[in-house]
Amino acid sequence: MPNPPPKSLADKVAQLLSVRIGSNLPPTKSATDDELRVAEIVRHCPIGGLILFNGVWPDVGGTLQRLQHASRWPLLVVADLERGAGQQVRGLTRFPHAAAFRGCGELAEEAVAVMAELTARQAAGAGVHGNLSPVADVNSNPTNPIIATRAYADSPADTEPLVRAFVRGAAAAGSVSCAKHFPGHGDTQQDSHATLPVVDKTLDELGAVELPPFRAAIAAGVPMIMTAHVAYPALDPTGAPATVSAPILRGLLREQMGFTGVVCSDSLLMAGVRDRFDSEGQAVVAAIRAGVDLQLDVADPNRVLDEVVRAVEAGDLEERLVDEAFQRVWRLKTGVLAAHPGEAPDPQAYESRAAELADRVATSAIRWRLPADTEPPRLTSPAPAIALLRGQRLPTDAPVAPLLAEVQGRLPDARTFELTAQSDPAEFEAALAALKSADEALLALVVKPAAWQAFGLDDKQRGFVERVVADVPDPIIASLGSPTVLADFPDRLRCVVTYSDELVSQRALASALAPRDA
Repeated sequence: MPNPPPKSLADKVAQLLSVRIGSNLPPTKSATDDELRVAEIVRHCPIGGLILFNGVWPDVGGTLQRLQHASRWPLLVVADLERGAGQQVRGLTRFPHAAAFRGCGELAEEAVAVMAELTARQAAGAGVHGNLSPVADVNSNPTNPIIATRAYADSPADTEPLVRAFVRGAAAAGSVSCAKHFPGHGDTQQDSHATLPVVDKTLDELGAVELPPFRAAIAAGVPMIMTAHVAYPALDPTGAPATVSAPILRGLLREQMGFTGVVCSDSLLMAGVRDRFDSEGQAVVAAIRAGVDLQLDVADPNRVLDEVVRAVEAGDLEERLVDEAFQRVWRLKTGVLAAHPGEAPDPQAYESRAAELADRVATSAIRWRLPADTEPPRLTSPAPAIALLRGQRLPTDAPVAPLLAEVQGRLPDARTFELTAQSDPAEFEAALAALKSADEALLALVVKPAAWQAFGLDDKQRGFVERVVADVPDPIIASLGSPTVLADFPDRLRCVVTYSDELVSQRALASALAPRDA
């Protein structure tokens, strides 16, 4: 590193803070458009890192490079890349959701490891050092609104090997991986972005289901673990979320499970922890005291820095805890920078391999639920009708759902409808009329977990689905996400699940339904 390590209390505290650059949520802002704001923060507060959202290749590479040059100490840049580098850097590869990988069968571990390595190499080329993945949660609750298909599986036995494979693949590329959300977010019925969920399980139940994937990640050498903004009364009777719970982080994770790496928080903007404190600084003080080293998504780092320093000076926070956290973060940072001493290769160099793997995973993931003695259907009519239902549309979404665009590219006379929560009644009526009159009808549902968004369909959309089932003869039902939604449809219907709504998964379903060589 060009400068000696920080020595003062304030500088050490600042190194524990990471701020976001860019946003995928309204009002959206690309990372490059957010550069000046972040540069001003870096100029006045020696923060330790950035969490990247909504980057665009190749602009984001220059943005991050300029911010690195402006920073007194190198910035550790991380991002949520559960579905590939393209999840936060448009122009790079996007993979299906984690649940899709189990469709690869005996090759699933290899597919996950290669995905993690290729994602890490593409990310490094864009200036990103760490991937806030894998999701080590076991999706044991089918009504979970925020984990669902982000998890690899619904049992610890199926989750553990894929978590290990991800950590191994990321390490092969010299990248920081991060198992999340400790000690397990898979059995919640609420979203910690919006409230504080509670997992009311016994110690034995947590030990049998939630903890094994994290033990597997630790055994594989995962360098970072992210906390859950979730309460576990059996582990901490005070009801504190794990992020601010010393019994969970220091007692369970450090002492009992032997983790010596960096503990990072989930986003501090989330209500699961934010709403417990009068200020962001108080939340950070509580998190450091509990055992969190790296504080992610800090909104006002200057104010937080002042509050934490004052807490130390007043004796409300031991300086020893700040020093220990700093040493772990600094060790991680120096290690990852040593792994990338020169200029990283162009991320596009890995595009062909990554895209081929993404296609293979998406195709392998498709699963049908069919009546007895029925083959998977194909759209043989030149003019089928297709209605796709989804939640709110984001500005970063494609203008036309990929499934609809792909089918229309193969069957130009197909009638397609994309119905969101904002669609008016006339659009629903037109879609229903088309489905009823068509020789072949397809109803596709996007039911997926997403931060700060409602999970599933709203009442208007559910009413439409009920009318389709009642009035449309033998429609094909497709879930572009969670398979749970298919349980609501009668067994007489032909149903299919892709486990993801990513472009590559929608394209794979279009190929299965309307192959170009048909």
